[in-house]
This record gives sequence, C-alpha cells and structure tokens, in this order.
Amino acid sequence: MSQMLQTMHDVVTLAADEPVIPGFKPSLPGTLQTPTGKVLGWTAGIGLSLAVLGGLTGWACVAIGHNTERAQLASRGKSAILWSVIAAIGIGVTSGLVWGFYSMTQGGK
Repeated sequence: MSQMLQTMHDVVTLAADEPVIPGFKPSLPGTLQTPTGKVLGWTAGIGLSLAVLGGLTGWACVAIGHNTERAQLASRGKSAILWSVIAAIGIGVTSGLVWGFYSMTQGGK
C-alpha cells in the first residue's frame, strides 16, 4: 500500500513541477460562445419553469387534499413541493457550475 501511495505522490509532484503541455491555455472557440450561452440559458429557463409549475401543482394538491380530506393527495402534494425546490436548487447550482467552468476557459472574460 505504501508503495502505491509513494508512486501517486511522485506522479503528482512531477506533474506539479513540469506541466505536461507547456504554455497551454484551454479556451472555447469564439464561434461557440453565443450558441453555448443560448443553450445554457434556455435549459436553465425551461428547467426552472418546470420546477415552478411542479411546485404550484404540489400546492394545489395539498389544498385539494386537505379540503376534501384526502390525506394521500395532500401528502403527495407536499412531496412534490419538496422535490420542486430540490430541482430548482439543483438547476441553479448546475448552471452556475457550468457557467463557471465555461468562464474559466475564457480566461476570465
């Protein structure tokens, strides 16, 4: 086990001292900047719209379930609300991460 750790340490140390491709700076071609931004915007917009629609449907199920004494419908509505919130958070975090990585390839532009 210690031999494997030592080998991994040597590889990481070697990679840190001498880059594999000297002077390489990754960047996205200029022709892809606009389409990529549009795709990210549409995907995030549609996803967040569906999350809001799911949340509204969940609230409607809770209201109908409580007023008609259908506990199962109200319970499903509550779980729909929770999953809509989780989905919205996931979409926001994912789009932020993708945009962050995209911006890093642009060199901070």
